[in-house]
Amino acid sequence: MPTPRKPFRINVGFIIHEEVGFATEIPFELEKAKLEDFELRNLLGSVSIGRTPQGLVVQGKFSADTKLECVRCLRQFWRPLVWEITELYAFNKKNVSESGLLLPDDAHIDLAPLLREYALLEVPINPIHAPECKGLCIECGQDLNIKDCGHSQHDEDSPFSVLKKLL
Repeated sequence: MPTPRKPFRINVGFIIHEEVGFATEIPFELEKAKLEDFELRNLLGSVSIGRTPQGLVVQGKFSADTKLECVRCLRQFWRPLVWEITELYAFNKKNVSESGLLLPDDAHIDLAPLLREYALLEVPINPIHAPECKGLCIECGQDLNIKDCGHSQHDEDSPFSVLKKLL
């Protein structure tokens, strides 16, 4: 079961000796979670670990908030994430799946790398704090969501503006 210091490290030794088809559910509820360089807040979820002939199947559903930076105005904001995981921890190298997970000899699996990897897949490439975000002034850098600086936001002076006419 998880410990407070390492909440995603789970002792699965008792499942290994169960019959094929046995499964157990482990809930997670953490106010803050740090997965290497990735910070999560209000993490909720659960993991089901089931015994198969090849190894242990880990399936889980999670939700959390993460801090991102808007690509338009550089404002930091919290964004909700929802993700699922499904992986097999194989008993031996013959049954290893494409993810390459092998059950450790001490029968403790650490879900933190998996949670981080799957959560990062849910982070948008270009996060925007609000669809109506106006961004920063291209001339002076003023946040246009706060006030209008009066500068023109068009790129007529750009050497590439001639290319727009070709479209």
